[in-house]
Order: sequence, then C-alpha cells, then structure tokens
Amino acid sequence: MSNRFYTEDHEWVELDGNNVTVGISSHAADELGEIVFVELPEAGTEVSKGDEFGSVESVKTVSGIYSPVDGEVIERNESVVESPEIINNSPHEDGWLIKAKVESTSFIEDLMDDEAYNSFLNTL
Repeated sequence: MSNRFYTEDHEWVELDGNNVTVGISSHAADELGEIVFVELPEAGTEVSKGDEFGSVESVKTVSGIYSPVDGEVIERNESVVESPEIINNSPHEDGWLIKAKVESTSFIEDLMDDEAYNSFLNTL
C-alpha cells in the first residue's frame, strides 16, 4: 500500500511519521501544461488545511495550490522554484513542493488513496 494520498484539487501528500511532503499530481501537471513559475512559502510558515499556500503558473494559466494539512512548512523545494519544469518532468518525485510538520495525521481520512484517486479521475 502506498503512503501517498490525494485531494480533489489534485495535490498529493506523502506521510512520514509527523512529516508530510506535498506536491501536485501528474494529472494536474499534465492539465497545466508547461509550468514556468512556482511560488512557495518559506520554512516556518504555518499552513492550514484548505487554504492556498502557493501557486503554479503555466503557459496556460495560474493555479493556486491548497494545503491538504494543518502544519508548519519545514522545507520548500528550491529546485522547483529555480526550475519549475521539474514538476512537469517528475511531479511525484523530484517535483515535490513543500515538506511540513503536522501535529495530527487525521487528515488522511479526508484524502484518497491511489485507487480512489484514479477512480475520481475517471469521473472528470
């Protein structure tokens, strides 16, 4: 079983104890097209579940990125800030956006696993 979970807004979360890594799904990256700019919060920033914490700009549009968790940003991916196309090439590995420390992992109950997310995509 994967430790990656998804939101209906196409963010993904990987859980590692009380730390999470957050990114956007390959579906979102494909829909956005060529990503040219990424805005992410600095370490130390508090994020709240459901609130916008950054944005991704592509040649087509600008899209907000919404936090699937309540927590504190402990790291942002400087590589994607400097080279946003990494997200298009590797959204689930090298293209992660932030890492955050969370107090509770109960947010998992509101997210979809791989199978549920793929079924969700089929309804779009």
